[in-house]
Amino acid sequence: MANNSTSKSWIKILIELVEVFFKSSRSSSRPRTWHQHVVPYEQGWAVRREGNKRITSKHRKQSTAINKAKTIARKHQANVIIHRADGTIRDRISFD
Repeated sequence: MANNSTSKSWIKILIELVEVFFKSSRSSSRPRTWHQHVVPYEQGWAVRREGNKRITSKHRKQSTAINKAKTIARKHQANVIIHRADGTIRDRISFD
């Protein structure tokens, strides 16, 4: 009988741990933004959402990448951050 109650308590503990894990993963300390970065990428330029590792789109010319980033930022009322070829920030356009 004692073994049965011990297994129930382990199940309760496991359920509580899973619930805490999922609650903490849903509530981040900082909400995600829709800011778009125009960054150098391979032999051209790319648009990347802030916080993402993957790119949204890639382009041969920086001007094309800027136009794509502006379209996305306008839709989500965000900023466009334009980088130079060396990675430093060149300009910021706000669509708040």
